[in-house]
Amino acid sequence: MKTPAKKQQNAGMIVMILGTALVLLWIGIFKFTPTEAKGIKPLMENQPLLSWMYSVLSVQGVSNFIGLVEIATAVLLIVGLKINKLLKYAGALLILTFVITISFLFTTPGVWKSVDGVPVTDFFILKDLIPLGLGIVLWNDDRSVSK
Repeated sequence: MKTPAKKQQNAGMIVMILGTALVLLWIGIFKFTPTEAKGIKPLMENQPLLSWMYSVLSVQGVSNFIGLVEIATAVLLIVGLKINKLLKYAGALLILTFVITISFLFTTPGVWKSVDGVPVTDFFILKDLIPLGLGIVLWNDDRSVSK
């Protein structure tokens, strides 16, 4: 029998998983638009491990590929609520995805600025620390949601 604390922990994990899946689906679908494809190009072309993709695929092709990875990760998260073993793989994809996006803070020129002497950045990238944390938890514990 689950204790109230265990039920709350389980509910919190489900909210994190479904919330992350929703965001990944939304962003993944948006990657199939020309606006997003052009928008991510400056980030991708300055990332040493990913810039080569533009020599193989078009701007839209690179964006589509990333969108597919994001959608696949979201599907793994959702299905993982029923088949817990899949959460470990979803966690690995979350780690890969969000380590790469966080790396844009260090590889993209002009991302950091100084405002009134305080270093600031494009804060949309910093939100990726949260799903990165979820990915680490899922990778280390494929029984994150108990039945």
